[in-house]
Amino acid sequence: MTDAQETAAASSLRTTGGAPPDDGGSTESGAPTPLLEPREGIPPVIADEASLAEVIAAFAAGSGPVAVDAERASGYRYGQRAYLVQLRREGAGTALIDPVGCPDLSALGEALSGAEWVLHAATQDLPCLREIGMVPTRLFDTELAGRLAGFPRVGLGAMVEGVLGFVLEKGHSAVDWSTRPLPEPWLRYAALDVELLVDLRDALEKELDRQGKLDWARQEFDAIASAPPPEPRKDPWRRTSGMHKVRRRRQLGVVRELWEARDRIAQRRDVSPGKVLSDAAIVEAALSLPVNVQALAALNGFGHRMGRRQLEQWQAAVDRAKAFSESQLPQPGQPVAGPPPPRAWADKDPVAAARLSAARAAVSALAEELNMPQENLIAPDAVRRVCWEPPAAEPDAVAGALTSYGARPWQVEQVTPVLVEALAASAA
Repeated sequence: MTDAQETAAASSLRTTGGAPPDDGGSTESGAPTPLLEPREGIPPVIADEASLAEVIAAFAAGSGPVAVDAERASGYRYGQRAYLVQLRREGAGTALIDPVGCPDLSALGEALSGAEWVLHAATQDLPCLREIGMVPTRLFDTELAGRLAGFPRVGLGAMVEGVLGFVLEKGHSAVDWSTRPLPEPWLRYAALDVELLVDLRDALEKELDRQGKLDWARQEFDAIASAPPPEPRKDPWRRTSGMHKVRRRRQLGVVRELWEARDRIAQRRDVSPGKVLSDAAIVEAALSLPVNVQALAALNGFGHRMGRRQLEQWQAAVDRAKAFSESQLPQPGQPVAGPPPPRAWADKDPVAAARLSAARAAVSALAEELNMPQENLIAPDAVRRVCWEPPAAEPDAVAGALTSYGARPWQVEQVTPVLVEALAASAA
């Protein structure tokens, strides 16, 4: 057992909500202990197949859960691919793997398929891990565990400090991880991100068990591990920041054409779309409908630093949208599956609005009683759907509706009674 594991095993949380442990990594004065170096030092970056084979063998022979993390280059590169994968397991130590040099990690994923993977905010890393062949069958999400246990701050640094009494190095989370070679301070930061992840998992498991929430957490983790990859987003251009200003269909057409042109360029150049053209510039052009390159160049976001050729390609996108027939222009809004936005309920169906108000109040009170965020107790969309087309105000009917909307058994058990009461009260 490592020093940190002994610390985690010996310590107990004084209260729910993230109070530091009585001992743990804290110094005698009670201040958290800075964690400055990985226990075995910074491991070499694995970037070739021979070294990868050694890592696979070592981790397959290791024991217990596997700490897993991934670093992306969001804001710098196109897409959300992984540029560094970090792992740690008892008996194997820490490994830093370069997915550029080793793009297929499926053999590593298979070697670890029977182990529990420990991730922090798993849904952020699973898509990029899936791309390189790493898919867990079991996992423990320390961020989600913190939410269910009622911790007010669930970032990895805050959790490690509050639960284990150690301070992690900060400052490299938003760097360009596609940089090669990766600087040593970045590699140190990356190694430290998985240094105490299993220790944190062990402490949180004990706390969840103490609160009677361990089975709830396991249901949530199983749901994440078994979830299929998300469907591609329909009309992603509609998520352009500032879209609320764009009202007319011709203007919407300009947004779509500029967004799609930008996306093609960003993908070809492998850079973040925002580095090619900002969302604010796209919206500005849509609102102004410039008649030529000179008019476009006068708009914010299309300034003097942009070359003539670039301006011409953006003006061409504007001109395409201006030439569309009415049938080719996008509709003002996307078809909405399910209930309308809650702000419209009072006008469309005042009775349903009253049901939703009662249900939200009931769920809020229950979440406070259980010491967890409302959205982790039950998905807000499930509550809206139940209130828009309400089942009978009976336990079986409400439970069946919640289950059909994706609620886990523990959520159905907890939320059904308060929703039944809210539906019955609003119908009276």
